[in-house]
Amino acid sequence: MRIDLFITCLNDALFPRTGEATARLLERLGHEVTFDENQTCCGQMHVNSGYRREALPLVRRFVDTFRDADVVVAPSGSCVGMVRDLYPRVAEWEGDHALLEDVRAVLPKVFELSEFLVRHLGVEDVGAYYPHRVTYHQTCHAMRVLRVGDAPLRLLSNVRGLNLVELPAVDQCCGFGGTFSVKNADTSTAMLADKVASVMSTGAEACTAGDNSCLMHIGGGLSRLRSGTRVVHLAEILASTEHEVYA
Repeated sequence: MRIDLFITCLNDALFPRTGEATARLLERLGHEVTFDENQTCCGQMHVNSGYRREALPLVRRFVDTFRDADVVVAPSGSCVGMVRDLYPRVAEWEGDHALLEDVRAVLPKVFELSEFLVRHLGVEDVGAYYPHRVTYHQTCHAMRVLRVGDAPLRLLSNVRGLNLVELPAVDQCCGFGGTFSVKNADTSTAMLADKVASVMSTGAEACTAGDNSCLMHIGGGLSRLRSGTRVVHLAEILASTEHEVYA
């Protein structure tokens, strides 16, 4: 299968290893992976901040970039949630019916990584090896918008050597929320404190999730407390093998 990667601007700018891991994982499973350098930000920050009109060029760019793709996969529930949930609304809000039709044509092709593997391909064991004690944070967009369910946990449970520890209050938001953490810093920090306490209570060596935005927030809290617990994206765990531990 030919798969087009949507890496997202956060991963491209700050966490390139996640994009590399996603490509390596999919290629190991026998797929042809391509990356179109015309892709840019999905526009989530613009829409969340009320700049819907300014987000329109980014929506159009996404559609133009991936209109001929067979499948689009991204290691980010947040950005895929933006595309699948808010792109149609942006087009409707601005009265752009042509764009709305283009968006509707692309949406069925766009998947978050774990849902693509488990729900679309029917793969739960990707041949990964990661000999560490790990806890999993369930990100809001993946859980509430995309409804990926237990797909990430199914994948993690089949990683050889991995000791998966349940995270208390796993369904509670970490407090990042993109611009929410800037506009509501005190509330965000309080939510982060609860999340970090939950992670530390597990004794995990690493906390994983399907979104580096959440992991960046959680990782900052863990680092400031010198907890010794690192954060690692799900794709990096799944890309690891006995011959090469990726993360």
